[in-house]
Amino acid sequence: MASHTPSIFVHSSSVPARRKCSFLSFTPLPFTSRLSCRTQRISMEIFCSRNHDAPEGSSHQCDSSLTSTSPVFCGGIKAISRSVAAVLLLHISSCALVDLQPWFLLPARAVLYSPDTKVPRTGELALRKAIPANPVMKTMQESLEDISFLLRIPQRKPYGTMEGDVKKTLTTAVNEKQSILGSVPTELKEKGSQLYDSLVNGKGGLKDLIASIKENDPDKISITLSSTLGTISELELLQAPGISYLLPEQYLKYPRLTGRGIVEFIVEKGDGSTFSTAAGGGPQKLATIQLVLDGYSAPLTAGNFAKLVIDGAYDGIKLKCTEQAILSDNELGGSGYSIPLEIMPSGQFEPLYKTTLDVQDGELPVLPLSVYGAVAMAHNADSEEYSSPSQFFIYLYDKKSAGLGGLSFDEGQFSVFGYTTVGREILSQLKTGDVIRSAKLVQGQERFVLPVSEG
Repeated sequence: MASHTPSIFVHSSSVPARRKCSFLSFTPLPFTSRLSCRTQRISMEIFCSRNHDAPEGSSHQCDSSLTSTSPVFCGGIKAISRSVAAVLLLHISSCALVDLQPWFLLPARAVLYSPDTKVPRTGELALRKAIPANPVMKTMQESLEDISFLLRIPQRKPYGTMEGDVKKTLTTAVNEKQSILGSVPTELKEKGSQLYDSLVNGKGGLKDLIASIKENDPDKISITLSSTLGTISELELLQAPGISYLLPEQYLKYPRLTGRGIVEFIVEKGDGSTFSTAAGGGPQKLATIQLVLDGYSAPLTAGNFAKLVIDGAYDGIKLKCTEQAILSDNELGGSGYSIPLEIMPSGQFEPLYKTTLDVQDGELPVLPLSVYGAVAMAHNADSEEYSSPSQFFIYLYDKKSAGLGGLSFDEGQFSVFGYTTVGREILSQLKTGDVIRSAKLVQGQERFVLPVSEG
């Protein structure tokens, strides 16, 4: 059986002799060649006829022919049904688990195989989880995020559980008001108080969410939940005005972003055609894409990218597109810093440098690549311990090309530093030769820090 070998476009400049092509391929994990077993056709024929030579009233004598080597014992229709069910179950189970030895498989080594692997599936969720905020706020946030999973249940939804979770969150918010607002800097107290009141009593707040759940309307719950989580995110951002760890001394020479920033791209079709916008405003010659940069988890990578944007390095740059990524064209000769690979593992408080994560061992990043619209730096042409000084890509995650856990086969291999939050519908319309007409840092200038030598 041919195995599926995914690849990602990482750079188009000169590369070492061992990988001169424009794609960096990864060897599929041992079980990937067996994933199609679930969809293989299982042909089965059961022939059952009465033996006319047998005395009347005797049981049927059956001949069975199965592609599976497991025997089928026939003792009437019920026995046949039980045997067929057992054979099917055995066949499917053996395809899914062959060579994996599940009784001896440690949970950490089954991350990619498990369909229950919980990683953020949207940029907004990944960005919320990445904020280093007050522990009380994080507990409240996690309780509400669970409702998103409960809403996906296709049949009868557990509205009682949802209501209980929100009431518990509301009680925590009321009882921990002093702790929540105490984590907000003095100069932001007024705004913090306004957000807190909106969270507890305002439209789209916790009380409003409880009312929506009582109506048993999934769509209304989803809309109100999004509003509530948005307010929590804003409050958390006030609590986390900067990064909560010290950068290694040798990296203080690089630009850095000590929080969040927003970059806005204005893109244009290279062939003069138009874009279709989600707002339904008709064909547009120009389209807007916004990227939220996360300096909390990748301060050096986000800082280098922000500096390039401020310097106008991406204005007029052409794009190259593949099925998996949208890549900025070529290196910007001499622009940008060669930043070490920078990845913050989930559950840790600072990034790792010059090292990738072993997803099979249970290491997952705070900013996962397995999100449609994830923004990351390509690898350096000379060493994969470093990112490219200027070449970035927007990842077009597709679950069909991922492992059973929904994780990209490239997960944990690149410095992800943000997500596309506006204009995601434009990404699929971009083609090779399209142009970034302009790039601007529209928010977060106060979080941008230049190295001392340039300050």
